[in-house]
Amino acid sequence: MSDITQSRRAHTAANDTVMTHRMIMFVIFGLMAGMFLSALDQTVVGTAIRTIGDDLQGLSLQAWVTTAYLIVSTISTPIYGKLSDIFGRRPLFLIAIVIFIIGSILASFAQSMVELAAFRAIQGLGAGGLMSMPLAIMGDILAPRERAKYQGYFLAVFGISSVIGPLVGGLFSGASEILFLTGWRWVFLINVPIGIVALAIVWRFLHIPKQPRHSVRIDWWGATTVIVALVPLLLVAEQGREWGWGSPIALACYVVGALGILAFVIAETKMKDDALIPLKLFRSPTFSMATVIGVLVGFGMFGAMLTLPLYLQLVLGSNPTQSGFEMLPMILGLMIASIASGQLIARTGRYRMFPILGTLLMSVGFFLLTFLKYDSPYWHVAIAMLVIGLGLGQLMQTLTIASQNSVGVRDMGVATSGSTFFRQIGGTLGTAVLLSLLFTLMPSNIIGSFSDRATLTDALDAAFDPATASAPANEKIMSSIYTPIVTQTTDAVTQQVQQGLQQAEDAATQAVAQQVAAGQIPASAQAQASQAAVSQAIAAATTEIQQQVPVARVAADGTVSLDFSDADDRAAFVDTVATTLTDEFTSGDQDTTIGGSTLDDTSFLVGADPRLTKPFLVGFNSSATSVYWVAMGVVLLAFVLSLFFRTPPLRAKSALQEAADERRGKDDEEKRAAEAATQTGALLTP
Repeated sequence: MSDITQSRRAHTAANDTVMTHRMIMFVIFGLMAGMFLSALDQTVVGTAIRTIGDDLQGLSLQAWVTTAYLIVSTISTPIYGKLSDIFGRRPLFLIAIVIFIIGSILASFAQSMVELAAFRAIQGLGAGGLMSMPLAIMGDILAPRERAKYQGYFLAVFGISSVIGPLVGGLFSGASEILFLTGWRWVFLINVPIGIVALAIVWRFLHIPKQPRHSVRIDWWGATTVIVALVPLLLVAEQGREWGWGSPIALACYVVGALGILAFVIAETKMKDDALIPLKLFRSPTFSMATVIGVLVGFGMFGAMLTLPLYLQLVLGSNPTQSGFEMLPMILGLMIASIASGQLIARTGRYRMFPILGTLLMSVGFFLLTFLKYDSPYWHVAIAMLVIGLGLGQLMQTLTIASQNSVGVRDMGVATSGSTFFRQIGGTLGTAVLLSLLFTLMPSNIIGSFSDRATLTDALDAAFDPATASAPANEKIMSSIYTPIVTQTTDAVTQQVQQGLQQAEDAATQAVAQQVAAGQIPASAQAQASQAAVSQAIAAATTEIQQQVPVARVAADGTVSLDFSDADDRAAFVDTVATTLTDEFTSGDQDTTIGGSTLDDTSFLVGADPRLTKPFLVGFNSSATSVYWVAMGVVLLAFVLSLFFRTPPLRAKSALQEAADERRGKDDEEKRAAEAATQTGALLTP
């Protein structure tokens, strides 16, 4: 045997060594560090974004900060997957961490919301790799059956970041200054030391046996067209409520997005196996069904779950830090279900039941949320979150494992990133559609809550009370919601009373004039008689008016004012006007300033009188339950599809082992061919 052949076999044997448990744990340690960086950033920024918007004088632009991060991270996910298939997972993961650190440094020194949005886009470019690379690497080093056992480690990272994220965000955003910098800027700066540690851990421990490169053709057309397709669609999904779904700019986004999708399909067809997302993946029924279910689950999960922190903060009155702790039942359910399902998958190799049971439990959880009332206790929400978490725990990793199990070694990266990519698309659509539905319904539901007589009476009694209305804590809610109602009502009553007095004066003056004309009163005494008659008429009218309108006060000169300081008079007045206002709110005739701009900043609810906030909370609760009905319908569709989910047995070997076995088989064939050639040559030797 030649020296070259022996050297090749030795090199192959070295690369074919199966990774030990210790080696795998070191790799997982590195992956956890990167995932912790990304997961912590999302929870920290979410807590502090309102403080950031106020400080940079651009609260109305805060959606762009989120949108920029989301769009770039979504688009970069499949690009990372494809490039990692070509150049290896480790360098791409390291590049993602470096880009994320650079984006964090830039974001911490942003001077406007526009700058912050641009720097968050750079962060998103790194986050796309931080979210997709760990799953692809896990697909490389672990067999599908074994992979599920290790997912508990990653969910622990997710759970820890979900708990400490709101705490850290609340600490930084609540501090006016830390080490000569505004407190909220440390929300981004904290990523730098964490990122450096993660970079060092990944550099030191994340070593994966190299695989021979396949095609080095990069699908530039695919990357370009996916950007053209997704950017306008994601933009209109995020901003459609502000622009108007039928506005010219929205229509332009629809057209450009549709053309981009068509161009992307053509480009991927031309690139074949080298495509960013090879279309051949969809020939697998397992991959296709896992993708569709992932989109639906992402739609329901990301969209509806964003309303839960809002419910906890607005309706239950929790601060951001408290709401982080109150989300623990969902995290607990997610971790329990994920670890348990992972162990069962590892032992049995079967996973068909988990998408079915997971989507069913999610549907039950959302169904429980539809029964929420504005005064529901926390345990009601906690039980629903626990059930949803138990469902999610059986879906998040299972769908990814199914996608990875349906493809070969060469396509592991694109299959993993594709699964993540489509789930993010579903999540983005769910976020946009369901939050748009929430804020579209809220103004009408808030106004509708005033049609309840008891709710309206209590709110009006507080709004007309001078002490309550002038309290500093109620200043914002009065100006946002109640001042127009109070002003409109008092103006109408004052005008009505004034008209009644004027009619009494006119009647008295006319009666005197008739008496003068009849000769009953001398013409020279007409002025004096008119004055006396008017005074007498005003006094009589005042007595009648105060019986009908207890808060009315009429001065000697006929000037009308309303005095709401007396509780009994105010209660009688409110009871009188409540009937009219209830009918107006029911019919929609009552004009208020409750609209989208009013709901952009809900800080007016903090510390306000409960009687004033109740209509808002009732309206928000009604809107949220509508969102949960829609989310339940989407997840139920995923449940129906999961009943037809074909799940072939999980492979017992990792992608690395399969590749090593394939190379070993080729070397054995070469060895046998060489031995046959040698033997044949010996037989032919004279």
